[in-house]
Amino acid sequence: MSPQSPTPASKIAIVTGAGTGVGRAAALALLADGYSVALAGRRADMLGETRDLAGDAAGRALVRPTDVTDPDQVKSLFKATVDAFGRLDVIFNNAGANAPGIPLEDLEFKDWQRVVDVNLTGVFLCIQEAFRVMKAQTPRGGRIINNGSISAHAPRPDSIPYTATKHAVTGLTKTAALDGRKYDIAVSQIDIGNAVSPMTERMVEGVKQSDGTRKPEPRMPAEHVGEAVVFMANLPMETTVQFLTIQATKMPWIGRG
Repeated sequence: MSPQSPTPASKIAIVTGAGTGVGRAAALALLADGYSVALAGRRADMLGETRDLAGDAAGRALVRPTDVTDPDQVKSLFKATVDAFGRLDVIFNNAGANAPGIPLEDLEFKDWQRVVDVNLTGVFLCIQEAFRVMKAQTPRGGRIINNGSISAHAPRPDSIPYTATKHAVTGLTKTAALDGRKYDIAVSQIDIGNAVSPMTERMVEGVKQSDGTRKPEPRMPAEHVGEAVVFMANLPMETTVQFLTIQATKMPWIGRG
């Protein structure tokens, strides 16, 4: 290993969308817990900021710019992780995208396709490559955690691409959890509501409710989501949290509408 190479730890993780928000919080929490973490995302500068924020743990971070919609880049991410650290124990499939909040009949196809490519196809490609790595390594197996959303349960107005893809992530999670059993791969999902991130900045001023009004919504620190991801990641392999919902306590979900 060159002097610039990250120092391996006993636990190895990949976090996609690690440059901001929930992904950054989860990556930092895993690094603080002793993991070596491959930081994946589109912007190398933001990934570098995440690494620098890790302080003394920054030496266990691997910055790996990746577009999760590109199969070749996903393969390269996993290869680089294994080359640097020797194996893979956990992946947090967090990278996500949204579309303008407009009536579905006005949504442009390119915006629909972009959200599907990132939120659904990107998660599938990472699950697929994780299976290939985890079933072949010794000891065999690992843990895959998918970022669902409150929108995997109930939609917001004018959110059809995001909501459809997050419902689909639940299907990916359930099927991969079943298919992963024979390889000692545990697949689970964390459904997040209103964590502080660039995607939720609009909620401070007010977002559209089901009755057509706009209201501000409370948010919670993204660090709390990072702590939840570490909890899920650290369970012994004979135990899993299949679905975990974490949200701002007073956000409108229970009773939404």
